[in-house]
Amino acid sequence: MSTHTTTETTHYHVQKRRRAQFIEDWRKNHRTVVAHEDVETHPTARGSRVGVYVGADGDRPTRTMDALVHELDPGTTTTTHRHSWDAMVFVVAGHGWSEIDGERVEWGPGDSLHFPAWSWHRSGHAGEPGDATARYLTFSSEPLLETMGMAVIEDAGHAPWDTLPPRPPYSEGRDGADPYAARLRRLARDQRARRSGRLHTSWDELELRNTPRGTRTTFLLDRAIGYQASGITMAMFEIGPGRAQSMHRHPGEAWLYVVEGSGESYLGTEPEGGERHPWKKGDLIVVDHFLWHQHINTDPSRTAKVVRIHMFDSLLETMRALCDPLVLFEEPPDHIRDAQAGDPSTIEWPPLQRPTWP
Repeated sequence: MSTHTTTETTHYHVQKRRRAQFIEDWRKNHRTVVAHEDVETHPTARGSRVGVYVGADGDRPTRTMDALVHELDPGTTTTTHRHSWDAMVFVVAGHGWSEIDGERVEWGPGDSLHFPAWSWHRSGHAGEPGDATARYLTFSSEPLLETMGMAVIEDAGHAPWDTLPPRPPYSEGRDGADPYAARLRRLARDQRARRSGRLHTSWDELELRNTPRGTRTTFLLDRAIGYQASGITMAMFEIGPGRAQSMHRHPGEAWLYVVEGSGESYLGTEPEGGERHPWKKGDLIVVDHFLWHQHINTDPSRTAKVVRIHMFDSLLETMRALCDPLVLFEEPPDHIRDAQAGDPSTIEWPPLQRPTWP
């Protein structure tokens, strides 16, 4: 059977025009800072209120990750649902709990959680009427799964967890030297690991350490501390009063949620000549693909704490392999980096206290 093109021009011209149009349309989505007061929350059928910092459901589409805010009033329990992507949670206010595949995790301000792909989960407020609203941020890989046509969500209402089907089954490995047997063993190992990862980081466990970029920092959710995420990583760094993080750039989108403090971020296609964008507590800094960026604490007396999220382990490592020998992570030479960052050991860091809201 022969095939015939249905276009009146060549494959070359169609593809070139399509790629150019995609980039032109995509640049219209560019953001720098999303102010928390511009994020409107809406009641949902799950029982919570949800607002979109960044994501297609809030008219700020992205390609790899989204960023949502959720609010739970006292006495509220959400419906149970699951989805084909995973999500990371950072709590900013109130106390509550999340049930993840039947395991109940208590949380409070500053705690972090992981909802693995295909895990049934729901959340509830732990307080009494009159207590503060619980508020948390979620960062998920839904846009990346949607790009590949693999984004699936299933809501189970308030059905008990033990009545729900388990995560999708997989075949255990089998003996044999053939490629199929090797694939079964390899994917079975991967699934066993992903289904046994860590789910919760308490704020009380955190220990921040000085870095050459002039900040002190710690992982919140990452494979380095026992999590089995799809590739999203979440860390927190603190900038000293009147100090700055050194400049760098990398591919892929990155979100930075301002937990405490105020400041500004330099964003530009070159190390000089870009613009500075102010931010404050509750805002989300959006670092677009491959921009030079530097985060500055403009307060002369208080530190600033920022939670940083980006797709590193999976997407960026793949991009590095595909784009080699291009260098996809850049920062200035050490002497320039050190001049920008200063010596973090000279900062009198305050005791670590749980976040508050507002």
